[in-house]
Amino acid sequence: MKSILFALLLSISISAGAAIHKDSVTTYILEDKDLEKQAASKWTPAELERANTAKNVKYLNAEEKKIIFYMNLARMDGKRFFDTYFQQYIDEHNLRMKQYSNYREVRVSRNDPYYRGLEQDLRDVKDLGLLYPDETLTYVAQQHGKDMNKRNLAGHNSSDGRTMVDRIQKYYPNRGMAENLAFGFSSGLANVSLLLLDKGVADLGHRKNILNKTLGINIVGVSIQPHPHYKYSATIDFVAIPNLKIPQ
Repeated sequence: MKSILFALLLSISISAGAAIHKDSVTTYILEDKDLEKQAASKWTPAELERANTAKNVKYLNAEEKKIIFYMNLARMDGKRFFDTYFQQYIDEHNLRMKQYSNYREVRVSRNDPYYRGLEQDLRDVKDLGLLYPDETLTYVAQQHGKDMNKRNLAGHNSSDGRTMVDRIQKYYPNRGMAENLAFGFSSGLANVSLLLLDKGVADLGHRKNILNKTLGINIVGVSIQPHPHYKYSATIDFVAIPNLKIPQ
């Protein structure tokens, strides 16, 4: 029987009434680059290259490619991903949030149960199969992202009533499939980190999708689109293809 997992994440957003502390405005570019270098230094060039399965495709932008890259790193070595790139995300996010008066509400606490739970879950993740980009599945993700933007939607159902299953099985019938949605960020690392953290999602559906090892998911479609309410949406569709011929 076909197994399907899906969930919805409405990620952290700044409240409309949050004040920006003018004296705390910071240039983040240098810090971000330093943090990224620190994270990358804990991986070998060969490992980073292996995770970058979307490197040469033309139909994804840089941040969409990074979504696949970071999901692959988490699947390759969960503990190391948590200790490197996920920590980079936490540091970058919390640094940016310091400019807002409601910093305590929008920061990510390392004492949070979801943070601790992710740390525990990722300890057990090692050498899961890589995810490979798929142009058809990316088209499916793009169309849903554009539909949500046009209709101001935030959910798995399309404006015409189609479900995630309806959209995907048109091209990939009778396959294991899953879908993650995230809102509010254009960064590949931010989207993957938020979905893994899955704060406020009781069943941890997004985390389970990314780290899934039972459906056999191995191809992925990714689309980051503008959104009228959350500024950005990220749609990630997964499908399991038995005996997938690995793209060269």
